[in-house]
Amino acid sequence: MAAKLIWDAPGEHLYETGVDQGVLYEIKNGEYVDGVAWNGLTAVNEKPSGADASPLYANNKQYLNLIAAEKYEATIEAYTCPDQFYKHDGYGELVTGVRIGQQARTPFGLCYRSLIGNDEAGDSYGYTLHMIYGAQASPSEKNHSTVNESPEAVTLSWDLSTTPINVTGHRATASLSIDSIAVDKGKLARLEAILYGVDAVPFDASKTYKAGDAVTQTTKTYIAKTDIVAGEFSADSWYEINETGPRMPLPDEIAEIFA
Repeated sequence: MAAKLIWDAPGEHLYETGVDQGVLYEIKNGEYVDGVAWNGLTAVNEKPSGADASPLYANNKQYLNLIAAEKYEATIEAYTCPDQFYKHDGYGELVTGVRIGQQARTPFGLCYRSLIGNDEAGDSYGYTLHMIYGAQASPSEKNHSTVNESPEAVTLSWDLSTTPINVTGHRATASLSIDSIAVDKGKLARLEAILYGVDAVPFDASKTYKAGDAVTQTTKTYIAKTDIVAGEFSADSWYEINETGPRMPLPDEIAEIFA
């Protein structure tokens, strides 16, 4: 027999807040690589559009309801942007430090994180990883004003449109999200090592490791799948990570990581 529904049980007062750990990725040969930290990121506002209903009628009644394709759009707000973003914002560099506008705007990828909180753990309950593929920035307004008795930092803003990428067994997509509460922590650590890079220490057989710890062993880098007690190194207990730099995996690879 099914249990009766319970509303607002302890620990289930969930909310989402904040934005942090933004990373910009270049697109090369269909791969999202060369990740750089986006400092000063203040907001990512997702604005899906489309999916409009088009009812069809026959025999004096509604026959079908066709739904248009959905588009993924967003707005980024920040106090600053990485130098690598300028070419995506329509700037070209004549020489170091000298830029011209009205140049071609190239696509890019973006990853960021929002926090999940609840009534018991607050903002530290968990987080959601967000990934945006095939993004292109539109021209944006930048306002500069005099310093006065109420100084404010200039807030930069960019509207993003996207081109979806293929996903096996599903429709093409430009967005992907991962709930840290729902997924395996060792696999999540493996993905984050790919997204952000990793600082590994030499493996020490006398130490105990937690899921997600990074070590080097025989010139290779590994992430612990689960908590590991002291003992000899066993490759079965570790994910091998041999990345040349931070990159954002495509959805199919992410599905394999968490399978």
